[in-house]
Amino acid sequence: MEGVEVERPLKIHFIPYLASGHMIPLCDIATMFASRGQQVTIITTPSNAQSLTKSLSSAASFFLRFHTVDFPSQQVDLPEGIESMSSTTDSMTSWKIHRGAMLLHGSIEDFMEKDPPDCIISDSAYPWANDLAHKLQIPNLTFNGLSLFTVSLVESLQANNLLHSDTNSDLDSSSFVVPNFPHRITLCGKPPKVISKFLKMMLGTVLKSKALIINNFTELDGEECIQHYEKTTGHKVWHLGPTSLIRKTIQEKAERGKEGDVNMHECMSWLDSEKVNSVLYICFGSINYFSDKQLYEMACAIEASSHPFIWVVPEKKGKEDESEEEKEKWLPKGFEERNIRRMGLIIKGWAPQVKILSHPAVGGFMTHCGGNSIVESVSAGVPMITWPVHGDQFYNEKLVTQFRGIGVEVGATEWCKNGVAEREKLVSRDNIEKAVRRLMENGDEAKNMRLLAQEFGEKATQAIQEGGSSYNNLLALIEELKRLRDPKRHD
Repeated sequence: MEGVEVERPLKIHFIPYLASGHMIPLCDIATMFASRGQQVTIITTPSNAQSLTKSLSSAASFFLRFHTVDFPSQQVDLPEGIESMSSTTDSMTSWKIHRGAMLLHGSIEDFMEKDPPDCIISDSAYPWANDLAHKLQIPNLTFNGLSLFTVSLVESLQANNLLHSDTNSDLDSSSFVVPNFPHRITLCGKPPKVISKFLKMMLGTVLKSKALIINNFTELDGEECIQHYEKTTGHKVWHLGPTSLIRKTIQEKAERGKEGDVNMHECMSWLDSEKVNSVLYICFGSINYFSDKQLYEMACAIEASSHPFIWVVPEKKGKEDESEEEKEKWLPKGFEERNIRRMGLIIKGWAPQVKILSHPAVGGFMTHCGGNSIVESVSAGVPMITWPVHGDQFYNEKLVTQFRGIGVEVGATEWCKNGVAEREKLVSRDNIEKAVRRLMENGDEAKNMRLLAQEFGEKATQAIQEGGSSYNNLLALIEELKRLRDPKRHD
């Protein structure tokens, strides 16, 4: 209409960290902004852009673009194309990828100075993003893939000098109750210093930013936790998730991430033949690897429990050229002949997790407690068996088990420096089998957990629908960012 000024959309640059668990949800959040007509640019490296482009929802493609910056392969001594934490199974390569991610700073700053946005939304693994936003005189919002429960828990530990061990050992296994936290949470031990140092850096980056974006929904973290965090830190938090629920079609759910060796039709057909809530899904994310001995214990427990299963194993396992001698180091002799097809499926590498969890036959999820896996399981209404390995996962476990009562702990206590590190302790087949039976054998405890999980699943779906908590938060955040950009228009 003539004479009516049309408010221009926000121009937002997203900077995801180079790991699937960080990239996928932040790119989903970018899609949410784009679907509301905001101009979105995702800045990443060429190989990551290639994989992410296939998995983004087409509904927002008109308002969303990628800008690529070259990964400094030569500077960090890596082959071309190795640009994501999901590309490696060893600690040294992981460190080189992290170093390379930090070196993207200069290229990203050059791009933003030529094409300045109204706002930056960056992963909290990038402390330099706050300095860049300050230089451009625009707000920076941070994202880290954690629930607010975990962020707030870590803040409480840091405030009380309990985030790292005071002993010389990296592995302090003594139990204690977290002080000055709105819920009674007992932790067994503290992380290695390298982990606590990284968590401290992330928290510092978050608090220097304008606000924190969470891939979760208010109803799971709880109003009490939100109020506690905002009161103790003076920092604003926006719940915008669960982001996995923005993918409506089977194809979009299947393509969330990279390709694996699984035949999607075959997997779904097998699940269709199983009873409701009968199948245990077992997956430990894209950057966690167990020893052959631990995989062997897992296989023995799976078989002894006699429950149908889908088990995601490292890509290198079960290859055609794997000798029987090598296979029997991680699978009991005859395991496949006795169990595969009749009892379960083994998937190598990447699995279409969101699609699998949303199938009615899946009644439990054995997980490493990564932030994405937890919110995806909750969104599907599936209770969990928790098996944390490193990072924030031991804190996430407590959200599931002690706080919300929608999971059972397998008994993992060894806090590793990363997902590929050698572990000193084995979780025994007896402990694993016991946890599987508790969750899958439909006793009173399992029934209660399943009902609770289903209730949270319904709340998750409601949160992203019109009028829901995350839906309203997204609209309010867009308005807030426009107010910061055009303060005079909102006086």
